[in-house]
This record gives sequence, C-alpha cells and structure tokens, in this order.
Amino acid sequence: MHVQRFLLFADTVSTWCGKAASWLILLLTEVVCVEVFKRYILNAPTAWIFDVDNMMYGTLFMMCGAYTLAQDGHVRGDFLYGSMRPRWQASLDLALYILFFLPGISALVYAGWDYARASWVIGEHVNTSDGPPLYYFKTIIPIAGALVLFQGIAEIVRCVVCLQTGAWPERLKDAEEIDVVEEQLAGSIYVDEESRKLAIARVHEIDEVARQRGLGGDTKQ
Repeated sequence: MHVQRFLLFADTVSTWCGKAASWLILLLTEVVCVEVFKRYILNAPTAWIFDVDNMMYGTLFMMCGAYTLAQDGHVRGDFLYGSMRPRWQASLDLALYILFFLPGISALVYAGWDYARASWVIGEHVNTSDGPPLYYFKTIIPIAGALVLFQGIAEIVRCVVCLQTGAWPERLKDAEEIDVVEEQLAGSIYVDEESRKLAIARVHEIDEVARQRGLGGDTKQ
C-alpha cells in the first residue's frame, strides 16, 4: 500500500508539472501571432523573438518529459515488447533503466546544473543588445531532468513490483482519446441512446484489448 501511494504521488507530481507547463503553448501561440502581425503588417520585427519562441517551446518540451513517462507515453521501438508477459516486460524495462536511463538522466542533471550555474554567474543573455536572459531557460534543464529522474525511480519501483506480483501496478489516469469519443457521442444529436451505449461499450472493449496487448496479457475474447 505504501509503495502504491509513492507511485501515485510520483505520477501526480509529474502530471501536475506537465499540465502546468502545457499552458505555455497558449502563450507561445500568442507571441507568434503578435510577431507575425508586427513583422508583416507593421514592418517592425523583433530581433530576439525566435529565441523567446525556442525557449518557451524548449521549456514545454522538457517539463512534459516526466508527465509522458508517468503516462507510459514514450515511443517503444521494440515490436516484441507488446507480446511479452508482464514479468518479461518488467525485466527488460528494469535492465534498460539501470543500464541507460539512470546514468543518462543523472548526467543530464549534473551537467545541466553546471550549465545553468555558469549562465547565472555571467548573466547570460541572447546575442542581441536588448535580448532576454538565458539563465532562466537554462535553469529548466536540471529541474526537468530531476523530475524525469524522480519519475524514473518510480518506474523502477513499478518494475520491481511487477516482478514480484506478475502484474503492473496501477497508474494515475489522465484524459485519453477514449474520453473524447464519449464526449463527442454524448453531444451528438444524430445518434440515439442505444447506439451511443453500444458504441461506447465497443470503444472500451477495443481500448481494453489494446491495453492488455501492451501489458503482454491475454487478448482472447
């Protein structure tokens, strides 16, 4: 029970940070639209605007890394993984986390911290006379790395639990495509209630088969 609480706590922290950072996409969209208007309508481009765009997108990308890991959303390149039993999946994941993930992300946090510290020391700005500071953005590197490392430790614990029990521990649920399908069907005036229920049930059935296949479980109906 304590282990499951820790796993859900890690998922909650990663999810909250990812969702908070996702609001940057609205700010990024606004900045791009304003700059397009200034550049092509007013003929008054901003010299450092592309640096700001890159910093906002980079922050969004890095801060959502732990969230994606918490949702098991990173792309897997091994086509054999989905056909494995949970214990085999956990064994493979555990080996990869120990051999590659922990050294790589630890190095990222260490190097990122030194990178950010040096930027603060010299008061680094972008290469323009009135450009924005870079040290805020570079500070995101070790912070995002630490979040990914924390979530990675939770994933290692998940692997250990799966090896002991033969089943993957529960993850914190978030909005999925299936939720969108339900909302669209609920608001449709062209689908009767019985057809709506049958369609939603079928969607859940397909989703469960796909989930079991991903966990290496039995998909026979």
